[in-house]
Amino acid sequence: MVMDRVRDRMKQLSAYLNDADWLDGAFSAGDLMMVSVLRRLKISCILDEYPILAAYVARGEARSAFKRAFDDQLAVYTGKQQTG
Repeated sequence: MVMDRVRDRMKQLSAYLNDADWLDGAFSAGDLMMVSVLRRLKISCILDEYPILAAYVARGEARSAFKRAFDDQLAVYTGKQQTG
């Protein structure tokens, strides 16, 4: 039942994105957050069922802003500040 709900929400998000690169036109904090949430689904392979969302996550992960935000967040948990 939970997986059916997840798939339903992913189907809705995929339809919303359709051929858009980002949720609201330009890359935003919303995209940072959504990519962070969706990338957690990679381990279950459910993301592979939604090529539009998989491409969206890949675009987000490739952005330097995402990489910086991810590294900064990781530094909080590891205690290791990134340099550069």
